[in-house]
Amino acid sequence: MKEGESITTKLSLRDQHLSLIRPVVMGILNATPDSFSDGGKFLSTRKAVNRIEQMIMEGAEIIDVGGESTRPGSDPVTEQQEMDRVLPVLEIACKKFKETIFSIDTTKYQVAEEALKAGVHVVNDVSGLQKEPRLADLCSKYKAGYILMHSKGNPKTMQINPVYDDVMEEITQFFKNGISKLNKAGVDSVILDPGIGFGKTLEHNLQIIIGLRKFSLLGMPVLVGASRKSMIGQLLDNRPAEDRLAGTIAVQYHSLLQGAKILRVHDVQEAVDSVRIFEAVTGRQN
Repeated sequence: MKEGESITTKLSLRDQHLSLIRPVVMGILNATPDSFSDGGKFLSTRKAVNRIEQMIMEGAEIIDVGGESTRPGSDPVTEQQEMDRVLPVLEIACKKFKETIFSIDTTKYQVAEEALKAGVHVVNDVSGLQKEPRLADLCSKYKAGYILMHSKGNPKTMQINPVYDDVMEEITQFFKNGISKLNKAGVDSVILDPGIGFGKTLEHNLQIIIGLRKFSLLGMPVLVGASRKSMIGQLLDNRPAEDRLAGTIAVQYHSLLQGAKILRVHDVQEAVDSVRIFEAVTGRQN
């Protein structure tokens, strides 16, 4: 698809099809002890699967499962640690909730491969092929989708004075290069994530949200993951993560107005409600 053409509104993700005529919500399941917002809540397989069921009932069309925290300052974990956290959950959930699309939040080849074997439909790579370029060929092999996220540095150091000449232009070029690599590998279902909070200052994050529509011109659906993030806390007098819901919804709604098609969230019901209101209001404007 050439720049300036209409955005993709239907993705083929293995045996599933995701319609993006209307925005959809992706629910976050962190099977980690140290994620910034909900770390430690869903470490047991039973609790994790129950949480997935709850998010599906609340309207999540995608569930994103991760076993390694990528919060600023976090330490990496081994492939085996990550697999031990996510695979028992995915092996149950992908079979139990067959109508739901699952993504694996990982930068590691083996974790992604085992998750795909378990039935996931999308690889969500916060490094955007920078850490593991082979993920493009892996997604092609399984006919899976790929979330191309922009980040600068690694989680341990990414928030230490990130600098850009032009943050919007740098992300745009990153996306163009990534899309080209993925298409050459045979991956057509690509989702773009500008990576709010991943190697960006508050000002960078605000520029991204204000100019979000620019990324839709690349023809791929745009995902926004701003849920409870530190930028919201900064704007609200250092509000803690658990008290950032209203700020999160405000950022998400503005993102919808700027063309976002997928909201990656902790608070599914509230995000789904905001999408319904957005659809009702914008549908009456046409």
